[in-house]
Amino acid sequence: MPTFTTYDGTELSYRVSGEGEPLVCLAGGPMRDAAYLGDLGGLAAHRALVLLDARGTGASAVPADPGTYRCDRQVGDVEALRAHLGLERIDLLGHSAGGNLAVLYAAAHPGRIRSLVLVASAVRALGVVPTDEEWDRAVEVFADRDGYPEARAALDTIGPDTPLPRVYELAAPFTYGRWDAAARAHAAAGAREIHWEAAAAFHGEGAYDPAATHRALGALTAPVLLLAGEHDAGPTPAQAARTAALFPDADVVVQPGAGHYPWIDDADAFVRPVAAFLDPAVRTVTVDGVRIAHRVAGPAGAPPVVLVHGRGESSLTWAGIVEELAADHRVYAVDLRGHGLSDRPGGYGFAEFAGELGGFLTALGLAGATVVAHSMGAAAAYLLAQREPGLVGRLVLEEPPAFVPLDPPRPVAERPEGPLAFDWDVVPTTDAQLNAPDPAWRADLAAITAPTLILAGGPTSHIPQDQLTGLAAAVPGARLVTIEAGHLVHEARPAEFVAALRAFGTA
Repeated sequence: MPTFTTYDGTELSYRVSGEGEPLVCLAGGPMRDAAYLGDLGGLAAHRALVLLDARGTGASAVPADPGTYRCDRQVGDVEALRAHLGLERIDLLGHSAGGNLAVLYAAAHPGRIRSLVLVASAVRALGVVPTDEEWDRAVEVFADRDGYPEARAALDTIGPDTPLPRVYELAAPFTYGRWDAAARAHAAAGAREIHWEAAAAFHGEGAYDPAATHRALGALTAPVLLLAGEHDAGPTPAQAARTAALFPDADVVVQPGAGHYPWIDDADAFVRPVAAFLDPAVRTVTVDGVRIAHRVAGPAGAPPVVLVHGRGESSLTWAGIVEELAADHRVYAVDLRGHGLSDRPGGYGFAEFAGELGGFLTALGLAGATVVAHSMGAAAAYLLAQREPGLVGRLVLEEPPAFVPLDPPRPVAERPEGPLAFDWDVVPTTDAQLNAPDPAWRADLAAITAPTLILAGGPTSHIPQDQLTGLAAAVPGARLVTIEAGHLVHEARPAEFVAALRAFGTA
């Protein structure tokens, strides 16, 4: 493991997991070996996680002065790591008690922070401390869990003289959204990984001055994300919201069903909002309570173009197209619900995607934009153009389904093994609608007023090309252009795809 020497001569260790831009990660516990963070549920697929073992934990050396275990005296360790890594500014993540150290570092070095993520952090450094009453209310959500009465009775025995290891043991069942085998194993490791003497000193007297820290954070210009578990007792979502209000620019994400270790409870639900926040090319907007990720490129004020992907894809499918369009357009590539870095709330279907696309256009003030959409997204786009013609300026439909009942119908699809880049529930829902579509979806094609271009992929596509001919005939004034590339025209023939857009007057 790589090491560096911090301000007082103590040799500290860290490990790197993943590739890409570094994300410095501060462990909680307090004073727990950073190994418990693992790859943060797969976040290492998006960033290189730099996992610091705090002094006296993991592979880091024990300091000569035990007083340096106090949180505020570890700020210099984070700064020494930054300098060692050769980074002018850092993206910084703190979990639980590690969020206090992250906040103190941001207050002391606001210009060194590019972005700040606080995961399940009740930030004592800002005066946010869960009360016993808040804990009692929060744990009641687990009342139906097996063994709750006994675990709750044991929790109530905690007093001011209860040793920290015992407090940790008794509280553990209430710190995970699911108290399953994975959670039990993760919790059991904590008893071995926490340096208990150092943990007792971490929040020691003099560590925090909330008023002074709050004032210092006024100079912080970097964005802040607070991620709270829905069922976490410390911080509760309400406490996370109170903490967010103390920063100049902060957002709160509440992970459904999660506790104090959200990447253990639901790795995908944890990674998506954090990865979206950390990616400077990605932005989010909330539509009907669903966080929708999208990528933006091109000059502000240029004519807007909205790109909508097909089933199982994401905004990344348009990478080869965005560069061309962004030269003279403001390009918005959206991740529909259940896809990419957007939420996976359920409630999928063509009508739902159409409504969401309309909400997206409305939320960003993009009424009248050109909408370029592929396959499933194209169907959603033309349903929207039927319902709300004022929202769509020009319409480009690449290989859209024509909503002719499938004969024979598609059989029930089997979910592939392993993780997927989208919510599998999208597939059976949309397959059922393709088998027996709402007749109104075809009957209302005449209501589309936007100039429309339909791009067909030719005989190698799985979409019957005569159906696209019929679709073009049903949409007033629609043009049909065939580029023999199969179903993924924009990926297989990007230059011809863009040329067709420009000939249509879209770009």
